[in-house]
Amino acid sequence: MAFPKKDSRKIVVHTVCYRWMIGPNDGYNTFYAQKEYGNGQKIVVHFKTDIHAYWINFPDVKKLNLLILTPKDASDIILQALEMGWNPHEKSPPIVFDWMNKKLIKRPVATRQSH
Repeated sequence: MAFPKKDSRKIVVHTVCYRWMIGPNDGYNTFYAQKEYGNGQKIVVHFKTDIHAYWINFPDVKKLNLLILTPKDASDIILQALEMGWNPHEKSPPIVFDWMNKKLIKRPVATRQSH
């Protein structure tokens, strides 16, 4: 299912339209992206930020990581994900990364262990 236009932003990377959005979590945020039309593979990118702790710790915010992703970061993430095997045209489970120091790090695929 495509991202809702109301809650996501459009970005064009190498003539392909994508939609992206960010969801908050405790201690980190999650970036999501997918091709604008169709049901291709999504990318999920976790990044550390204290942005939601800002109000809790106000006015002592000097030690907080107030990272916010910009459209330039979204473009960089999409380009790096494509280089690392993301296929936005094919329907398959999401590919998951971490974002550290402007670089994507692919998370290992969780496997079931037999007992």
